[in-house]
Amino acid sequence: MASWLESYAPRRFDELAMNESIRENLERVSVQANPPHLILAGPAGVGKTAAWRLVARQILGPSWQSTTHVLQARDLAKTAGAMKKFEEFLRPAGTSSGDTLAGRSSLDSFDANLTQAAEGDTPPAGKENREINTSGESYVSRLIIIEDADHLGPTRQPYLRRMMESTSSTSRFIFTARSPSRIIDALRSRSKQIRIPATPNNIITQRLESIVEKEDLAPVRGILGDIAHVSTGNLRRAVFLLELLARRKNLHDRKNLQNVVAATTIVGVQQVFEEALRGRVHDWRWEKQGGRNKRILKGALGALDQLMNEHALEAEDVVMHLHRLLTTGRLLLEEAMLCDLLDALADCDVKLQTSMHGRVQLEEFLHRVKEIAATQTV
Repeated sequence: MASWLESYAPRRFDELAMNESIRENLERVSVQANPPHLILAGPAGVGKTAAWRLVARQILGPSWQSTTHVLQARDLAKTAGAMKKFEEFLRPAGTSSGDTLAGRSSLDSFDANLTQAAEGDTPPAGKENREINTSGESYVSRLIIIEDADHLGPTRQPYLRRMMESTSSTSRFIFTARSPSRIIDALRSRSKQIRIPATPNNIITQRLESIVEKEDLAPVRGILGDIAHVSTGNLRRAVFLLELLARRKNLHDRKNLQNVVAATTIVGVQQVFEEALRGRVHDWRWEKQGGRNKRILKGALGALDQLMNEHALEAEDVVMHLHRLLTTGRLLLEEAMLCDLLDALADCDVKLQTSMHGRVQLEEFLHRVKEIAATQTV
């Protein structure tokens, strides 16, 4: 059974849950005979992947999946052999070969009529590019998608710059990123950037109402607004929550949503932060395990280790949860302290991009939290 995220994915540009100007911009870029490289920037769950899929379908036509190559940069970050995998992706014939993925073309670049659309497969702009562009110019026939390109790091990005300079006229790059500032200037200057903001609650609610109508559901009044509120601009999360509640037949009571959110919220992040605020970063205690006394790390670092192990979190994930904790106002901190803490968290986030040891950077951040708390209370 297909997920609703797939079943109700947009098929046309005007179906994207975005501002009208952004939809028009995406469509305008896609129907050009010579489209630019793209950077789609925005927070999680706003439709960056849905957007590039529509762009790819419009630019490449019905056979877009066969010549669209996707690399998830986040999976490469800080893993063994990441550089080799990256080079193998860009040079399928071998790293010593002069043949590159971007330099290849397909038959569709010479004859766009080779592949016909299947029934129901309509172009996102309403017409195929060969019907819109009648100038006879060659069409782009290959797209290289780098998801979460802000996780590529400073070592791998220059490879893309050189490839973009010498690439074939039939290939284009599309990057998605939450923090486009982490993409080097050389790539940004060669690409058109389209920023997609967090999805407004009213648009999320409208999309949920559309799904509810198609699924013939009868949710209790107010629960769709509640889902939009707790999703904080993340449309993907909203659709997932709706599907989860619907499949469990829990749309009749708004309390069921509260239970789901409580069960999926990582409360350990707040415990880590509060321990650091109290000055307990390292707190060693003796505990009896297996008949022997063992020295166990407690405090903020002990809670952090337990949190990362139980939930399989990366250091970047911890930073994201800490930022959410600080900005939601649940801790009721003074404004001056909050600003200092956010500055410290930002420094930690920057250092994580160039460090192989995320826990070391998190430990330094927790010590800064301890110092900030001590300064503010003096």
